[in-house]
Amino acid sequence: MIPQSTIDRIIDAANIVDVVSDYVTLRRAGASYKGLCPFHDDKTPSFSVSPARGVCKCFSCGKGGNSVHFIMEMEQMNYVEALKHLAKKYGIHVEEEEMTDEQRQHLNERESMFAVNEWAASYFSQAMQNHPDGIAIGLAYFRSRGFRDDIIAKFRLGFCLDTPDTMSKEAKAKGYNEKYLVETGLCVKRDNGTIYDRFRGRAIFPWIAVNGKVVAFGGRVLDTRTKGVNQKYVNSPDSLIYHKAHELYGIFQAKKMIAKEDMVYMVEGYTDVLAMHQCGIENVVANSGTALNEAQIHLLHRFTNNITLLYDGDEAGIHAATRSTDMLLAEGMNVKILLLPDGDDPDSFSRKHSAQEFKEYVAAHQTDFILFKTNLLLKDAQRDPIKRAQLTEDIVKSIAVIPDEIIRSTYVHECAEILNMDEAILMRGANKNRAAILENLRKEAQRERERQARLQSQPSTPNEQTELTGETSSNAFLPQDTTSSEIPLVDDESFASITTAAEPSSPNTPLFSLAAEKNGAERFLGLERLMMTLIVRYGEQAIDGEGEDGEPIQTTLIEYVYDDLAYDGITLRSPLYAQMLHLAHAHIHDSDFVASKFLLNNQEESISREAADLISERYQLSKGNQMTQSEEQLKATYLARILLDYKNAIVEEELKQCNSDLTRPEIKNDISKTLDTMRRIKELCEIQRNLAKHLGDRVVMK
Repeated sequence: MIPQSTIDRIIDAANIVDVVSDYVTLRRAGASYKGLCPFHDDKTPSFSVSPARGVCKCFSCGKGGNSVHFIMEMEQMNYVEALKHLAKKYGIHVEEEEMTDEQRQHLNERESMFAVNEWAASYFSQAMQNHPDGIAIGLAYFRSRGFRDDIIAKFRLGFCLDTPDTMSKEAKAKGYNEKYLVETGLCVKRDNGTIYDRFRGRAIFPWIAVNGKVVAFGGRVLDTRTKGVNQKYVNSPDSLIYHKAHELYGIFQAKKMIAKEDMVYMVEGYTDVLAMHQCGIENVVANSGTALNEAQIHLLHRFTNNITLLYDGDEAGIHAATRSTDMLLAEGMNVKILLLPDGDDPDSFSRKHSAQEFKEYVAAHQTDFILFKTNLLLKDAQRDPIKRAQLTEDIVKSIAVIPDEIIRSTYVHECAEILNMDEAILMRGANKNRAAILENLRKEAQRERERQARLQSQPSTPNEQTELTGETSSNAFLPQDTTSSEIPLVDDESFASITTAAEPSSPNTPLFSLAAEKNGAERFLGLERLMMTLIVRYGEQAIDGEGEDGEPIQTTLIEYVYDDLAYDGITLRSPLYAQMLHLAHAHIHDSDFVASKFLLNNQEESISREAADLISERYQLSKGNQMTQSEEQLKATYLARILLDYKNAIVEEELKQCNSDLTRPEIKNDISKTLDTMRRIKELCEIQRNLAKHLGDRVVMK
């Protein structure tokens, strides 16, 4: 177990903006930052990061938390693994004993595969730099292509020795499990159960994901076998940690420059990326011969809205430039095409020009995709009316996927001029196709709502429901653009007059029976959540209260809630909230205690996650309740109101139960039990009237 002091150091050092920026391009929005959510297909920035609170949250899908929770979600790690990941990032030493071979085998499968790949990347690099064959074959190849040593190091290029199992033997000698050598694709298992190295005799191009982890490898044959060979490149197969359709080569090395330049170049191959980096153009990635898909586009869209497709000027390059572009347009990307001069690819062209010359050529020759496609298809159609009609329909379909109405209208106008057609005809076609797209989206959304409804009906606890749906169970939590200092207020005109808590009818008797508290727990979750929100945010702060003799005293907000509930014999219905309140109360007098930090850094994941969620929630302020009171007065006043509402709900629940009991035969036919029940109803009605005085007479007595 990691000591709490070390956990505190890690979380304090892990700047939430810095951590999230490794995966998402953030832009300042007031005191916070916003970006596209990495956890769902986000079209508009709904992912908010608060550096002051140290938390992030998507107000669309609901995912977020502190730095540890974010890493857990992104990397599919457990709590301890995420802490260690952040500790490594910030250079914090975590005391732990050296792992044995047996312990390595029991690592989390994903982490084990990442560990094997990381070792392999280092092994391939060392083999190329230090082994005679690596220097003579692998390093010689990269240098023959003109790549400098800094580019070789930047992309962690390497070489796998041309022997059947040298790499795999070395890996097993280091304690790595053969299972993961096969599952990552580094090795292939023969029918007889033995394994051999997949990439033997090949130059190695590691695939590094956006988070900096090695997820796969590409290997290129170097010797005379390249002549006439069908497959010069071999890539890692899909695995638990790698899906080629979800990755882009060079994204890790390019992401910062993509965000800075607000534009990305898309090329086809490994060496195109390397050559452009060497030329000085770093905002470039490759799809390595596969058609772009939604996952890759979504990955790019985190960093920029602008993409230039950079391909050869031959027929194959033109064909590649027109693939998958409708998906780019549908994502709201601004797509441009640049076809290089005949005989040049990005690799060769970048070698002939400086970075400035390259950028000037791009600016002068890149073409907006819709106009490029229109001119291209028009050239193909020539005077054939059938082909002309088909190309028009094709262009209209591409325009229809663009989400921005103004951009669609602009394209329709320009295409109408190029095609010499009535603009209204093209607009009708675009609108018709757009309507069909929206209808399909509506149906998909309806299916998703039905799926979520089914999921919501399955969980047995509110926490499970929140985890599955990403939604809170209280309608009080409505996402609004509020500042971090705003306090949630109940929309009730009598709110301002509520300043005291209800008094018990007897100083020695609990107000409420335990039996009543065990029924209908979900009904009270919203009020308990509001209580815990104030406790997490302001629990250590002082508020005014009353002592047993009625004298005014100062107490902490945590103690106020804990003592008030304990006095009336009330235990929170949510076990998680009850545990959080108990822990906070037990440590309230610790040195430098801060409720938010104490709960957010708690080693128990459920507590830290819930604290992060409560810290990051936004609230709707009632316009009628934006008073001139101090924040401290508002907190105390609002807290008293929540406690009153909570107690009143318990009374109403027990009254309902008592009235139901009077109809039961075992009570109805027993005069003693009937009288006891009626006396309890009378007591509860008296309590309710007392509560009503403080609730602005909201409760209607019958």
